[in-house]
Amino acid sequence: MGNCAICVDADELKAVERFGEFIDIKTGGFYWLGFDLCGICYNTRSVSTRIQENRVRCETKTSDDVFLHLHVAVQMEIIAKKAKQAIYKLDNPMRQIESFVSNVIRAKVPRLKLDEVFLAKDEIAQAVKDELVHNMEEFGYCIHSVLVTDIDPDLRVKNAMNEINAAKRLRLAATDKAEAEKIMKVKAAEADAESKFLQGQGIARQRAAIVNGLKESFGIEGEEMDPEKVRELLLITQYFDTLEKMSQGPSNTIFMPHTVGGMSDIADQIQKGVLSGHVAAKEIV
Repeated sequence: MGNCAICVDADELKAVERFGEFIDIKTGGFYWLGFDLCGICYNTRSVSTRIQENRVRCETKTSDDVFLHLHVAVQMEIIAKKAKQAIYKLDNPMRQIESFVSNVIRAKVPRLKLDEVFLAKDEIAQAVKDELVHNMEEFGYCIHSVLVTDIDPDLRVKNAMNEINAAKRLRLAATDKAEAEKIMKVKAAEADAESKFLQGQGIARQRAAIVNGLKESFGIEGEEMDPEKVRELLLITQYFDTLEKMSQGPSNTIFMPHTVGGMSDIADQIQKGVLSGHVAAKEIV
């Protein structure tokens, strides 16, 4: 009997033709068309009402001459009121959409550098959607969304970008390390200077205490002492401190003349050495 009756699924639309002439669009359900002889009188054409995704892969190049592939996903749906246009106007809707997508991408991406392409994904997707909405509505298709799902440069370009990024990070790490070492050295120098300053204060206080103790032992506390005598006493004290430190050093034997009666000679020798050092320093200046 041919196509006397038809069943239309809930997720499709069917265009009914009688002797090659369009009659009507049928939605989901059962329909009696009429007497048909071996499919000569009535024919049908079906389209899905589900949202479909069309994936497009387009090759283009950037303004800095880098070739890449853009992967674009287009979600579209048949407009029920324009089902006739969707069925009869386009021979291959998917290929038509690919043409529009490629046209927009190859007009927009060559104006951008590679890094800018990654930042302009949303702008590119919006430009493609605007173009498709404008052109595909008259053919009965509603464009829901357009997504740039992937940007795929040449493998050598990817490797070069990774190497540049790695070198940049290594340079930053080296800079941070050098800065940290500099700070540590500065802090160590400041600590050493502070230590020497405090050590000098301690020595000065020690000498003042020695002088005050000598005054007290001689019963002249509160009176002025001869500066030469004070200098001599301090030099002798330093001499004994030096001997004490030498005794605490490594186990080496050092022979040096030392008599109780020669203490005044030692003081004279130290004074002469200090004065000679001052004179030499003035001559150098």
